[in-house]
Amino acid sequence: MEPLFAAGFLGIESFNPPWDIIFLPLFNALIGLYEILFHDLALAIIVLTIVIRTLLAPLFIRQIRSQKEMQRMQPLVKEIQRKHKGNQRKISEETAALYKEHGVNMFGGCLPLVLQLPILFALYQTLTRASSVITFQPSENQQASFTAFLAVSPDVVPLGNNMYQVPIDGSCVVPQDFHQFLPLNCQLITPFKLDAPVDTIVEWLTNPFTGVSLNLATVDHAFAIYLPIGAGFAISMLAVLAALLQFIQVRMTSPRGGAGDDPTATTTQTMTYLFPIMTIVWGGIFPSGLVLYWGVYTAYLIIQQYLILGWGNLFPLFGWQPRWAPSPDAGDLAATKPKSPTPPPTNGSGSTPEPARPGGQRRSGRRRRGREGRKR
Repeated sequence: MEPLFAAGFLGIESFNPPWDIIFLPLFNALIGLYEILFHDLALAIIVLTIVIRTLLAPLFIRQIRSQKEMQRMQPLVKEIQRKHKGNQRKISEETAALYKEHGVNMFGGCLPLVLQLPILFALYQTLTRASSVITFQPSENQQASFTAFLAVSPDVVPLGNNMYQVPIDGSCVVPQDFHQFLPLNCQLITPFKLDAPVDTIVEWLTNPFTGVSLNLATVDHAFAIYLPIGAGFAISMLAVLAALLQFIQVRMTSPRGGAGDDPTATTTQTMTYLFPIMTIVWGGIFPSGLVLYWGVYTAYLIIQQYLILGWGNLFPLFGWQPRWAPSPDAGDLAATKPKSPTPPPTNGSGSTPEPARPGGQRRSGRRRRGREGRKR
């Protein structure tokens, strides 16, 4: 029996481990969703993102709860910082021991990112292959062999500027150095094999001012602002939106009241601003389909965090505290607010009984009236 996604499995004719172990499932899943969802690549990416995010949900929920526990421990961390002020080594050791005692992994937030990187690389290759257009610049040592390869590969069409059109069907025997020229159907299972190139242009994502539609296989040219630097570098509005979502997501779990001397809190605060900037830079380098994936992925993560943490420490945001979002200090104020005194018991008629006299006796109204009558 052939192993899953190996050569010969359901029509797959080319399998190159170990990378194809990650790449082939994503490639087949994306093409399968593309075939099902009205040949719409954007919808296929959105659905694939939700599926990936749902499969990884248990790991990220554990991470969010760990971050919530770290926030709860901030008073203890600040006490360590006060006690060992000026001794960074001692602060780090004591903080690490405190987290270990409470079962909190200081680097637990890095694991989801580590798992995410191979998926991003595989999705980048998936989008490149799905578009059927690749960019390839042979090295000096590859010039002769590449010329010979093109001579026996008439289906590979040069497009100029080191860009080539990769065929959908054809020979699945390709030199290892030129594996990116492999026909698409060589790595697709039989139900997902293509009859025509994948349409990477999304008509419902069209700039109303320029009439340019988003091409998910290239850098965003539909919603972009070009800067007079570099070789036509542009700021993608799609990437800016993804960066804003990234900022909100990290801000929700960032420590309250500053990082202090806590190295973990310092790292989190750095990520709050560093990751959104990196997302904007990536938007001017990588295909817009990858940016779409990252934006949908982050939005899904924000929803999960909200269900667990509420708004977390997102507010106050640059001094703004909306009415519909409770202050993060509200819980602490409620816990420290003195309780209202217990109302005194009533005598059944709704009136408050007369307090007892020092002697333990209580004068009745009839006895007082009798004494007043004798005096008169």
